[in-house]
Amino acid sequence: MSTTYTIDTSTSRANPTPAPMKRLTIPAIRKAKGGTPLVMLTAYTVRTAQLLDPHCDILLVGDSLGQVIYGLPSTVPVTLDMMAAHGAAVVRGSYHSVVVIDMPFGSYEASPEKAFENAAWILKQTGAAAVKMEGGEAMAPTVRFLSERGIPVMGHVGLTPQAVNILGGYGARGRSKVEADKIVADAVAVAEAGAFAIVVEGVVEPIAIEITQKVVCPTIGIGASAECDGQVLVAEDMLGMFERTPRFVKRFDDLAGRISAAVETYAADVRSRRFPGSEQTYAPKD
Repeated sequence: MSTTYTIDTSTSRANPTPAPMKRLTIPAIRKAKGGTPLVMLTAYTVRTAQLLDPHCDILLVGDSLGQVIYGLPSTVPVTLDMMAAHGAAVVRGSYHSVVVIDMPFGSYEASPEKAFENAAWILKQTGAAAVKMEGGEAMAPTVRFLSERGIPVMGHVGLTPQAVNILGGYGARGRSKVEADKIVADAVAVAEAGAFAIVVEGVVEPIAIEITQKVVCPTIGIGASAECDGQVLVAEDMLGMFERTPRFVKRFDDLAGRISAAVETYAADVRSRRFPGSEQTYAPKD
């Protein structure tokens, strides 16, 4: 579903103008069920969005920014204001992908009405297309409430990081039949409530395959299965920005190593006075 476009950066680096300028839609994502797998990555800044957007179908402004950007121990402390600020940046930096914003912990669980109030606010603040909410059968009424009122919702089942205190860690879910049946039921309930897609995270592969076969909307796997209708990763994980990555992440680069090497060279040039040189300094006019 990706497209090719050019970007004119001559006027503003922060606001590139692509040609043609056409963003994917929620109905287009729905129609991807069973077709070419959807490509989804997290993005938190304008520049990252600019680089990822031509290659992705969905950009997720994940509450994982709590750990990746702010160094927090989990996603639980993330606020609506944080999500709004980064969400607006990603929308400004993208022109092709559907932008989805995570609803942070505590912003949607109390009631469907509270969830609608906060989701509507964050979409108004950012210009994003949809929100993502964690939870299964218990959240299905909220998914339905929002969907019926014009707010597209992406579901999230399996390993749900906002519930880490209850789950007791980040290990794979669904190893017992009881837990497996519960995760499948959660996904079906969220799909029937109107979710346009569902993230299936950190589950044993047969569960991800079963969910993908049972629900009418696309499934987006992370630590799940290649049989899902798409895949998502934290961009910084797949780019190799951290020394340690989860088992389900494939490191497609070693940006941390390359950045470290570049900074080491810069430091050496500064200390030896090789930088700045004549090409980086200004000479007086004649």
